[in-house]
Amino acid sequence: MLSLRRSVSAFVVVAVGVALVAAATLLLASGRPQVPDRLAYAAVVVQSPEAGASADSFAPTRPWSAARAAELTSRLTEVPGVTAAVPDRTFYAQALVDGRPPATDGQREDAHQGHGWSSTRLGGFRLTAGEAPRQAGEVVVDRALGLRPGRPLTLLTAAGPQSYTVTGLVDAPGVYVADEVAAALAPGVRAIGLLVASGVDAEDVAAAARGVVGDDGRALTGDGRGALEPRGDARTRWIGMQVLTATAVLAGFVTVFVVASAFAFTVAQRRRELGLLRAVGATSGQIRRMVYVEALVVGVTAGLAGLLAGAALAPVLGRLLVDVGFQPATFRVRYEHWPVTVSLAAGPLIALLAVWSASRRAARVRPLEALREAAVEQRPIGRLRTATGALLVAVGVALSLGTATSDDARSAATFALYAVMALVAGVAVLAPTVVGPVVRMLRVPVRRPGGAIGMLVRAGALTATRRTASIAAPVLLTVAFAVLVSGMVRTTTAAYAAGRADNVNAGWIVVPDRTPGLSDQAVAATGGTALLPTTVFVSDPARPPVNRPLTALGVDPAGFAAANRALTVTAGSLSDLSGGDTVVVTASANRQPTDRYALVFADGELVSLRVVAVVTDDSIPGDLLLPRSMVREHDPSALSSAVYVQERIDPPAGARIIDVEGWAAEADRAGDRLVWLATLLLIGVSAGYGAVAVANTLLMAAAGRVPDLRLIRLAGATRRQVIWLVTAESALVVLIGALLGGAVAFVGLLSIRAGLAEQAGVPVDLVVPWSVVGGVVGLCLLLAVLASALPTWRSLRHQPARSPVSVVA
Repeated sequence: MLSLRRSVSAFVVVAVGVALVAAATLLLASGRPQVPDRLAYAAVVVQSPEAGASADSFAPTRPWSAARAAELTSRLTEVPGVTAAVPDRTFYAQALVDGRPPATDGQREDAHQGHGWSSTRLGGFRLTAGEAPRQAGEVVVDRALGLRPGRPLTLLTAAGPQSYTVTGLVDAPGVYVADEVAAALAPGVRAIGLLVASGVDAEDVAAAARGVVGDDGRALTGDGRGALEPRGDARTRWIGMQVLTATAVLAGFVTVFVVASAFAFTVAQRRRELGLLRAVGATSGQIRRMVYVEALVVGVTAGLAGLLAGAALAPVLGRLLVDVGFQPATFRVRYEHWPVTVSLAAGPLIALLAVWSASRRAARVRPLEALREAAVEQRPIGRLRTATGALLVAVGVALSLGTATSDDARSAATFALYAVMALVAGVAVLAPTVVGPVVRMLRVPVRRPGGAIGMLVRAGALTATRRTASIAAPVLLTVAFAVLVSGMVRTTTAAYAAGRADNVNAGWIVVPDRTPGLSDQAVAATGGTALLPTTVFVSDPARPPVNRPLTALGVDPAGFAAANRALTVTAGSLSDLSGGDTVVVTASANRQPTDRYALVFADGELVSLRVVAVVTDDSIPGDLLLPRSMVREHDPSALSSAVYVQERIDPPAGARIIDVEGWAAEADRAGDRLVWLATLLLIGVSAGYGAVAVANTLLMAAAGRVPDLRLIRLAGATRRQVIWLVTAESALVVLIGALLGGAVAFVGLLSIRAGLAEQAGVPVDLVVPWSVVGGVVGLCLLLAVLASALPTWRSLRHQPARSPVSVVA
């Protein structure tokens, strides 16, 4: 059976892997949508029809018109058990304190949302001071703003700053105005909350409500009301789920990879022991089962330890995810049954998968191995392994070509990741045959003038290629992953920014400052060209799904054409975009000038528009163009995302001005920041595994090499020379792994750069964050040197004993 010293390496790696899997799955199970506080008291919420889009688009539901909402509210009030049906209206409204929005508003979506006063009934909110708003110009605000009833307050709305008087305070974010004011600011309705009498079953009320709305909505109860959480929270939660999923998958993959290397190294060290078992009658099947049982014991014990550690870390990691922006503020850790089951099964499964190759190698040990005095490897690898490695390398090269020729960013990233995984696996399989050439190539760095240390280092690496490859494999994986992911993220970010800046013909860009967008008054003050985005819906029987959301941009045709270098009109004329019934579509809409195009706007109204021009799909940052006045008419809360100006100006309140390059880099700054944090997290997981694996393997190797090192001492080497020998060996192994991993990753990065250049239409520079890569290699090198030098120093503290005759002979 495995000794404690030999099993500790696999135990530590499996335990760490299961801990990460346990923590990630617990956080995943806790990442369910949360019911908004303002709807918590509504036992049933009737939601408008869902948008016909993928879940990761976070498109809003198709709103009801004011007339349809009034009709549904009246009918729902008559449902048995319903005490009140309250339409929930949401619009943009942001309080200004000392002339600027509070800094905390940028962190909470509901802090810049306004609602009608009746919506407070759905959340059970009560006045903490003052009275409810009864007319235009009156508002109730969050008491956290530090205001008192009777104080004047400026609200920043889509039209611009508006003067209000604070009539009351509530202990809830956002602002609340009279229902008549809310109806004017948000004519479209997406939710109607139902207050249910005590003792009435909410499911019965929901069933009756479904009969009222039919296909024009859905009734939600319980946790299902979480579908109404703010879109920003839903997006944040989704990003966090992707990060956690990637962490769990990476932890499992790397754990199998690293534990397999540890078991392979252990089997190589035990060849004489296994040969002795074969010599006394053990069959190949018995040897294989023995190795599997050893792995199972390690997997079960390490899995249990990892589960306990992961469960303890989950709350801490949950708070960290909220702080860095991977989860909304409403996130809470919940302990479910399925993550525990998955984690308990992960330990044994990872161990058994990792030991498969080592068990086959152990079963092939012959009885004569017990009589061998030298532990010289007979051959690097067999034919089957060579063929497998070559096939994996070929698959990786093919996927790299697919990355370079892909015209879709997501497909290219997927191809690149799979390509590097295939290349890493292939190079790891073929590593014993690659070690020799690499060592010969590096003979100068590992050779000391006038000494034998360099010769011993090279000879040891060339003789024990399997051992060298096993130790270098974790470094190969770690460096390849770090170079690929960090380089891909930085290169992609720079490429998109360059393409975005190349499409804009302007000197400066006015962007929001502590606000979600720019008001009409702010746009007018700049005198530039602005984009006013809104979401519209189309239901085309010829192109499912129904209620398909589209991003419409309200523009001034002349100004937009002058500011957009990428604009290409294929039919019609952009100058005809005017009035209240015209639209410009992209080529993918399959429309021609004079065709009719029916759209549902944010106010729920269905409007038939006339197509006046068709542009190429990559001409505009949206799906269609509308006159700015039409967007404002149907969406009173729409905000401009940016204003293009030629000269630098003093920005109005709630805005700031930056140059085009800065705007291009900041356009997706929030998303880029989260992606980079996720990248560093995944690299940290990979680097931690690689460093631990290298250290554990070298610790096992150091214990088995004590007799050899003492023999070198007897041959006349000083303790300092022996320590330098093991240090140089460790550094060589890390260098081999880093070179192979870097070469594999650069193949993927070059293909990504080629694909991005093709997509963006501009030259793309390859960006590699060398500080991150250097930190990863440095961590592996540091732990490798410590794991080999410290045990060697400890074992050689005393003077070498006199050599036995057999040893001398």
